[in-house]
Amino acid sequence: MPAKDALDVEKQLIFYGAYHSNPYNVAIHILCVPLLVWSALVFLAATSVPQAFPILTYSFNPCFALEFNWALLFASTYNIYYIVLEPVAGLLYVPQMTALLLSATAFARRSDAIKVAAYTHLFSCAMQFVGHGIAEKRAPALSDNVLGAAVLAPFFVHFEILFSLGYNKPLHRTVVKGSKVEIARFRREKTQEQRVTKEALRKSDFIYGCDFLLSMRLASLN
Repeated sequence: MPAKDALDVEKQLIFYGAYHSNPYNVAIHILCVPLLVWSALVFLAATSVPQAFPILTYSFNPCFALEFNWALLFASTYNIYYIVLEPVAGLLYVPQMTALLLSATAFARRSDAIKVAAYTHLFSCAMQFVGHGIAEKRAPALSDNVLGAAVLAPFFVHFEILFSLGYNKPLHRTVVKGSKVEIARFRREKTQEQRVTKEALRKSDFIYGCDFLLSMRLASLN
């Protein structure tokens, strides 16, 4: 996707929606994408920070804590981008990201934090590949746009929930329509590729057959 579309919420959602039209795959993402974000935040919260970082440590309770670390910068960057992309939906996402950040920061203090986060991350990734391979029958958006898919995934899941509650129906209709157009284009291209591949295989079989007959003929002459 062109860089100029980075702030076009319709194009961003249509791009991601074209890879997530199957309801089972969408359900898997609604469950697993927040787990991916949480586990990534645990990794970042457990990563040492430069001495130049301000010292900020506050524990709300055993399950929620705040520190000035890489996880805070990560969450803040995502929140700012989402708010710029779509202000209302972006602001509505802030409480969710905040909860993920605070819980991940507190969890990162545990001795087994990295191990648990790694298992959670691997499970969530595996489930998404299952959703794409079995339900969607299409490779994840990561295959075409790694950065865009990784950044947009949490917001797309957030929008799926908002749309199901009736949020911004005109935008929802536009995204659904645009996604269908992209899916149809993908299927046409896939069909064309399969046709070309079959034709190439037929030609290679014909050439192989001719070579085999010619070699047999030459052998009989010798």
